[in-house]
Amino acid sequence: MKKINLRDVYPFYENDCFVMVDDEIAEIFEESKRKELNYQRKVYWNKSQYSLDRDDGIEHEAIFVSLSPYEIYERKMTKQELHSAIAKLPDIQAKRIYAYYFLEMSKTEIAQAEGVSVMAVCKSISQGLKSLEKELKNFEE
Repeated sequence: MKKINLRDVYPFYENDCFVMVDDEIAEIFEESKRKELNYQRKVYWNKSQYSLDRDDGIEHEAIFVSLSPYEIYERKMTKQELHSAIAKLPDIQAKRIYAYYFLEMSKTEIAQAEGVSVMAVCKSISQGLKSLEKELKNFEE
């Protein structure tokens, strides 16, 4: 039996938590840690060899930081609050904000698709964002 610190194994642990585990389990943790360090060292030393156009994901893995369960939960709640706030907007404002920010359409494209002026789209999006800001501030309180 070996004593391990879960904070060394799981990065999202903030405090030390010591547990006793079988020798085989401790060896698996140590081997996993060695493999992870070797992989990170390989990425670090070889990343200049990869092209950004290669599309093999090495760039993403080199800069990706895993999120803690708390951060994942917080992002999920933020998305739910945003979608709920957008749903409370008038239909036209919600559609225009969705088209502009999520579908990445220009204000001119939105205006042409709806047959209205660009100024009307700009004003509608601006008013919608102000309403969203007020609604999201209410969620925080």
